Amino acid sequence: MRIWLLLLALMAVSFARADELRPAYLQLTEQSPGTYTVLWKVPARGEQRLALQVRFEPAPADTSEPVEGFLNGAHLQQWSLTREQGLAGTRVSIEGLPRTSTEALLRVEYLDGSSVTHRLTPAAPEVTLAAQPTLLDTAQTYLVLGIEHILLGIDHLLFVLALLLLINSTRKLILTITAFTIAHSITLSLASLGIIRIPVPPVEAVIALSIVFVAAEILRAQRGQPGITQRNPWLVAFSFGLLHGLGFAAALGEIGLPQNAVALALVFFNVGVEVGNLLFVFAFLALTALARKLAFQPGRILQKVPPYFIGSLASFWLFERVAAF
Repeated sequence: MRIWLLLLALMAVSFARADELRPAYLQLTEQSPGTYTVLWKVPARGEQRLALQVRFEPAPADTSEPVEGFLNGAHLQQWSLTREQGLAGTRVSIEGLPRTSTEALLRVEYLDGSSVTHRLTPAAPEVTLAAQPTLLDTAQTYLVLGIEHILLGIDHLLFVLALLLLINSTRKLILTITAFTIAHSITLSLASLGIIRIPVPPVEAVIALSIVFVAAEILRAQRGQPGITQRNPWLVAFSFGLLHGLGFAAALGEIGLPQNAVALALVFFNVGVEVGNLLFVFAFLALTALARKLAFQPGRILQKVPPYFIGSLASFWLFERVAAF
């Protein structure tokens, strides 16, 4: 039992730190043939920023002096560069990224409205830009981004996990997954298209609160007092799924949508989110089936570990996000 608690505490610290650093963001916008505006945004605390630098190889023919400053917890730099033959074949790297636990998003916007997005990580801190993307490239890019976002979104996964711990029938499982899918698809689409606009910080705080609520419902069920979540998990999944969809939209807003393929990118990002959800659900069901096959029967104390772990971590996120208002 002590080993379990120690592992969960270490996981909590890891998740909390992972949630702490936002990704860096690099945007290249084509203003005229061969001329680009560069926006470089690095996470910062106060007047201290991460030691990350952008490098282009081969170097551009001409660059302007950067305009820079701190704004809303980030350090921003903006300048222009010229490369007459375009960016195809240019290697873009983020120096210092391998020494951090964050990542960087690279977005290139072209004159015709098309765009391409790349995710740079400490393990892969550089990319060689290709020619302008096709529609197939755009679909593939946003599908992968959707899958990565949900699988790396610990708060969303904990919400789904808490629901799964309360579901005791196949019918309820199907209804719950369907309701969550419909709900987050609605708000993701409406927010991404600018039809509804809700500030991100309150949304993130209420997402944490939704996890606390479902974790408390697990404890109620263990005491023989099933609440609304166990009786009708699809209703709770739909209600809070609307909020989680707004969280997905905030992440997509940082990435941006290509102006020449807005609907295509939005659909495939949403499909990617759902694929990631289903991968997580199938992994949970496989582990559950394995535990039953091994006749594993956790004691009453061990049964309380998951809801207390989920609720405690979500409570930490709640206070942290409210304090950040």
